[in-house]
Amino acid sequence: MEFRFINKFNTRPKLKGYKFAKESYLKRIRWAVSLFYFAMGLCSSTWASRIPDLKASLKLSESELGTILFAIPLGQLLAMAFSGKVVAKFGSHKVILIAMVLYAFMMTNIGLASTPFQLSLVLFVFGIFGNFTNISVNTQGVYAEGLYKRTIMSSFHGAWSTAGFTGALIGLIMLGFGLSPYVHFITVFGIVLLVMALNFGHLIKAKAKKIVEKKKFFTKPDATLIWLGVIGFCCMASEGVMFDWSGVYFKDVVLAPGPLVIIGYTSFMIMMATGRFIGDKLIFKFGRKKVMQISGIMISAGLFTSVFLPYLIPSTIAFMVVGLGVSTIVPTVYSVAGKNESVSPSEALTIVSSVSFLGFLMGPPIIGYIAEAFGLKFSFAFIGVFGLLITFLASRIKAIQ
Repeated sequence: MEFRFINKFNTRPKLKGYKFAKESYLKRIRWAVSLFYFAMGLCSSTWASRIPDLKASLKLSESELGTILFAIPLGQLLAMAFSGKVVAKFGSHKVILIAMVLYAFMMTNIGLASTPFQLSLVLFVFGIFGNFTNISVNTQGVYAEGLYKRTIMSSFHGAWSTAGFTGALIGLIMLGFGLSPYVHFITVFGIVLLVMALNFGHLIKAKAKKIVEKKKFFTKPDATLIWLGVIGFCCMASEGVMFDWSGVYFKDVVLAPGPLVIIGYTSFMIMMATGRFIGDKLIFKFGRKKVMQISGIMISAGLFTSVFLPYLIPSTIAFMVVGLGVSTIVPTVYSVAGKNESVSPSEALTIVSSVSFLGFLMGPPIIGYIAEAFGLKFSFAFIGVFGLLITFLASRIKAIQ
């Protein structure tokens, strides 16, 4: 059954009529949106779980891997110029269908790369479709949160984090059976298509109405959105390091034996998912500002601990602390941005994620260069400073209450 109020959303959707929808229908919408977050996260974590293999098979050094990883942010940057407007015009429910299929398909091509150039090219296109997927999925999250009229964004990102853990587990199984990255990726591609087929019909069908007034091609973004993006940048830089370098760190610095090289990444993802599922309750009890301030301190504490105590158990615990620290920051930033009155949710999310995802995507390559020059431990300590910056900025931005 399709509720007509859903088709009447405007640039700032008031969601009139949501109260007439049955609770069971609202829950089904929430499940559908959550599972699309899951599918997006599964693609990301699946690729990340095989980075050490790809690094070894292509015989890449840290700096070479860092250079190749720059291809993803370049693709993201290209798409960021127009993805928000495309989602606002055609609707996130339409864009997500095309974007996520192509995002997952490009993931399979990563497994076919046999030269550094081929890997760079595939990652560039992977970044383009990743941006469209990210904007459309998070726009769905903002709309769904509007239906509930309470904070539920953390639970959506919890689904994304659960996918991270699931992706790591699938990766561990694939490694155990000695299967190639391509077989691994094509299997996950099938899973993503199944998730989409079962849930696409329950997404919120909304798009921004056409704005009659003429606007300049370039307008100065809202300062609050920029600063929210900076917080997201710091958080996602920390996440990106965990995604792309945790396995290498546990192998080369912690000297974890055999399959245990993935334990740091897995422990990080478990705690990040846990933090996101309880994050909404913590924010309701203590407020956004206090939760974000404590989260920033936890990120710094965890990264510094892994640097000064580079042993299996202390580093595993440290990565768990980092996971808890990053868990609620990005969902909170996106939730606050989506309520901005100056632009549509998709365009607000584009501005914030444009800055934020630079941290997620540029952090890992920069880590490669720093590691090449000063060592991997120093590069982790460098990222650790970002947590303190999050705490400072969260105290100064008025929109975070």
